[in-house]
Amino acid sequence: DYAGRLLAAFGGVEPASDRAPAPPATSTQALIEPLSQRELEVLRLIAQGLSNDEIGQRLYLALSTVKGHNRVIFAKLDVQRRTEAVARARDLGLV
Repeated sequence: DYAGRLLAAFGGVEPASDRAPAPPATSTQALIEPLSQRELEVLRLIAQGLSNDEIGQRLYLALSTVKGHNRVIFAKLDVQRRTEAVARARDLGLV
């Protein structure tokens, strides 16, 4: 594919078609950057089904702060949605 050829041209990396596929993430695979204690608190409340407003009230945080934590959590877990974050966290044994 194009990205593989581009990486090969600039980084000396072989195209993806020449490599074995990466193994799927497992529950024992650690995050590159671990979640902070506060991020874990927010993630656990997300897993309990609380809304951002409810999380803010429970943790005495502004809504914008909760949303900021969500963005960081999603980036660290490499997900786009709350449901994906909860599923990934369960796979990793975080919740």
